[in-house]
Amino acid sequence: MLSKEKKELNWAVLGTGVIANQMAQALGTMGRTLYGVGNRTYEKAVAFGEKYQVEKVFESYEDAIRDPDVDVIYITTPHNTHYPLMKKALEQGKHLFVEKSITLNSRELSEMTALAQEKNLILAEAMTIWHMPLYKKLWKLIASGKLGKVQMITVNFGSFKEYDMNNRFFNMNLAGGALLDIGVYALSMVRSFMSECPNQIVSQMKPSPTGSDEQATILLQNSCGQMAAVALTMHSKQPKRTMISCEKGYIEIMEYPRADKAVIVDAVSGEREEISEGRTSDALRYEIEDMEAAVLLGETEVMKLKESCDVMDMMTGLRKEWGMKYPGEEW
Repeated sequence: MLSKEKKELNWAVLGTGVIANQMAQALGTMGRTLYGVGNRTYEKAVAFGEKYQVEKVFESYEDAIRDPDVDVIYITTPHNTHYPLMKKALEQGKHLFVEKSITLNSRELSEMTALAQEKNLILAEAMTIWHMPLYKKLWKLIASGKLGKVQMITVNFGSFKEYDMNNRFFNMNLAGGALLDIGVYALSMVRSFMSECPNQIVSQMKPSPTGSDEQATILLQNSCGQMAAVALTMHSKQPKRTMISCEKGYIEIMEYPRADKAVIVDAVSGEREEISEGRTSDALRYEIEDMEAAVLLGETEVMKLKESCDVMDMMTGLRKEWGMKYPGEEW
């Protein structure tokens, strides 16, 4: 159990990829270092530990999970490894911050959410959209009614990946595909600006040669009549762009996963107002700060777990419609 006087948490990261590096760097901007690191390949963990002056380099994921001095574990490993690691960590009493997509499907997330509640632990998805200051400002703006009701949301995300079928982006054994990798951002954007979760969803999907979802278009609507259109592709470049259309104006956002700027356009006058909040480069820092507020201060609402569950429900429902089940996956 954490002492009431504790002001900082001991973080351990599982995995040593791009996100793990960004996390270590973010802690560095806060004048802190990672407590521990674990990786499938021990040599990579050692190199990572030396690079970031990590206090403990664990020989395995399990060693990190069992260490009594670890408060929070950040899981940055591939999607299909999350669930077993999450289960072990929660059973050992660790708060969990898990890279998107948090699990493969709703069954896994529902089970882990219940376990976290049973153990009185914080479980959250590392979805930058939940934590960027710009969105916290925009959500307040929408709630104020100044722009009227949100009517329509359009979201694009396109990433060109070479046709290497062993790469995780297409490899079904590594839970490849557009939906869990980039679609999770788009659907999180949709969910964050809708007053209720969509309850009507239709889609089209183009499979890659491995059977993963290479491209998809998704139309969504909720019981309030709010609608959204999402376009995803893993083999074609398109901008990370979203537009939130309201009764009295619309909001345009580019590079939305870590955005720090938005343009608001008045529907009548056409007047454009650019707003800025936060910094894209501090995205991981905002995540860390919110997670620590949840653990230390009980501010659990900032972690948006309910919204992550809604997004997972949407993604699981879509893959069931597509018949796109990963090897060994249980729905």
